[in-house]
Amino acid sequence: MTSPIAIRRLNAADQDFARHLDHLLSWESVSDDAVNQRVLEIIQAVRSRGDAALVEYTKQFDGLDVAGMADLILPRERLELALTRITPEQRSALEKAAERVRLYHERQKQDSWTYTEADGTVLGQKVTPLDRAGLYVPGGKASYPSSVLMNAIPAKVAGVPEVVMVVPTPRGEINEIVLAAACIAGVDRVFTIGGAQAVAALAYGTESVPPVDKIVGPGNIYVATAKRHVFGKVGIDMIAGPSEILVVCDGQTDPDWIAMDLFSQAEHDEDAQSILVSPDAAFLDRVADSIAKLLPTLERESIARTSLEGRGALIQVADMAQAIEVANRIAPEHLELSVENPEQYLPLIRHAGAIFMGRYTAEALGDYCAGPNHVLPTSGTARYSSPLGVYDFQKRSSIIHCSAEGASELGKVASVLARGESLTAHARSAEYRIKP
Repeated sequence: MTSPIAIRRLNAADQDFARHLDHLLSWESVSDDAVNQRVLEIIQAVRSRGDAALVEYTKQFDGLDVAGMADLILPRERLELALTRITPEQRSALEKAAERVRLYHERQKQDSWTYTEADGTVLGQKVTPLDRAGLYVPGGKASYPSSVLMNAIPAKVAGVPEVVMVVPTPRGEINEIVLAAACIAGVDRVFTIGGAQAVAALAYGTESVPPVDKIVGPGNIYVATAKRHVFGKVGIDMIAGPSEILVVCDGQTDPDWIAMDLFSQAEHDEDAQSILVSPDAAFLDRVADSIAKLLPTLERESIARTSLEGRGALIQVADMAQAIEVANRIAPEHLELSVENPEQYLPLIRHAGAIFMGRYTAEALGDYCAGPNHVLPTSGTARYSSPLGVYDFQKRSSIIHCSAEGASELGKVASVLARGESLTAHARSAEYRIKP
């Protein structure tokens, strides 16, 4: 017999609500000393021994008997072969999703611009794509072709000439749909390596793996720790925490729908977080009943149960205004506004990675095929960061082209400020351009 689920209930009217909410939201991506030390050793080994270290670690961690680095490189033809090995339905779904992701991200492209001042001085900004981007993809059975599309397509739309993908194949498990997604997304090179060693290879390069400018994509604690350590040598997308969903509902959506929306994140892993906020206490009861009814039907019931009992919550608020306040306090990765006329609340939302509007917009649609990116800020970082996008694969250079007259006038200002900072070479350099 399935045991009943105990999901916490909170009420914003309670005196200690803020403390309980803080406790619910607390999560730290902490690498213990052993993980940290191991990752540093792996990075150093890859930096010093290159391909040889990659081969050794692949044998050790992935259980593969490889003769050399050549066994860990997948040519473009292998990606094209994967397209023929997946089902027609899978290929069609991947292609439709890829097209929607591409069309959405095309609108994010930034162009260079300049303007000319009255004296002829030209100021502006030059937008340039990165030379090379690295994409980390988790391997084995728990593979996510959708992540390949979401990470690789914005890079290609940005104009990145070369996208390098690393994906481990533990015990030789190759996920054909992941390779097919890489083919459709335009990935240029694939190496079947993973873990901290793959991150190190992308950051510093080896005899076979070219160094990249930025590393994106999810991974386990070793991958996340390695990304922290190589940041600075390369750019990274983010250090992502567990997946999150916050549903704000007015009590009029089918409670089974809401329960399944909460499950859609809870099934990711035991640390995922699913929260429902509503001013309707009776509706919260109905959703709790739906959770208890539907949970046993999930293939990943155990994971979802642990997630909901450990980090989930049903929160009662006084009204929709307070619901929005709580949403902004949480700053969720995914925010569902499962309400009538969600547009009226949109201007009030300040912090959210992605906002799903209305009763019919399941968060799962955003994960796969709506078009916007599913790589989103977690753990409250939506307060200051944004979804992955084309802008993450472009950089901006300032343009300054002074006319003689402009240099003379700016030189007078710069001279005063530079001498005020006791940087006289700065001042004299500017003063040389001042017209007598």
